Amino acid sequence: MMITRRRFSSIALGATATATSTFAQINSKVNGVRLGAQSYSFRDMDLDAALQAMKEIGIGTVEMFSGHVEPKGLRGEALTKWRLETPLSVFKKVRKKYDAAGIELYAYNYSFRDNFTSEEIEQGFKMARAMGVKVITASSNVSTAKKIDPFAAKYKIRVGMHNHSRIHDNEFATPDDFARAMNGTSEYICVNLDIGHFTAANFDPVDYLTENHAKIVTLHIKDRKKNQGPNTEFGQGDTPIKQVLAVLREKKLSIPANIEYEYKGADTTAEVRKCFEYCRKALS
Repeated sequence: MMITRRRFSSIALGATATATSTFAQINSKVNGVRLGAQSYSFRDMDLDAALQAMKEIGIGTVEMFSGHVEPKGLRGEALTKWRLETPLSVFKKVRKKYDAAGIELYAYNYSFRDNFTSEEIEQGFKMARAMGVKVITASSNVSTAKKIDPFAAKYKIRVGMHNHSRIHDNEFATPDDFARAMNGTSEYICVNLDIGHFTAANFDPVDYLTENHAKIVTLHIKDRKKNQGPNTEFGQGDTPIKQVLAVLREKKLSIPANIEYEYKGADTTAEVRKCFEYCRKALS
């Protein structure tokens, strides 16, 4: 069958429209606040299933848990070997999956530890670069910051140090821990503030965000009780989630507010949707 110029143009336009719709970006901003998720929330799923769940919920920004690309069950030397020997093309393919799902891959969670060699530290930055992200989040030791810093500056990738609630000399939990890590390091050593853990350690995430937002690259949004209390459903703990979100809205901050689902619920997708709706309603 002969295809006329008009018919060819129609086919081409249709193909373009299909491609555009396939890669349409999910917009999960609410009143200017970037609501997203830490993909650890979907730790009971593989990456493809997690992406599908996030699409169903309407999550448009993600900080990816390393367990969504690293093989399950690998520990110690076996995991180090995988990290050092896996082709970077694997990570480029991961980025393509996010693009195809219409989800922004904002950060990669790669937790540098004191026992990492320089090669293993640098490999994390190579992975991040292959995925096109400018932020790494890390549950690291405070003393590791100075080992990470030269690589962060070399690759121009910011590293957000993630806090937990346990007070320990070489773990991130307190404002002083963040200050020690950033003292004497470059602009690329930053903060990934987990507001639930910060509250459980009896610190105020609203004050910390207000005073230090220039150094915060991501927030983890969860609810916990004070005094090392448990994770709870959103709105049932002591974490000032609504007030934190209000600071982001009022100051027009572009820091992603990433839901990290850690309390025990019946169904992951349903529970993350509840968390997302709680945040969305708080911002509406």
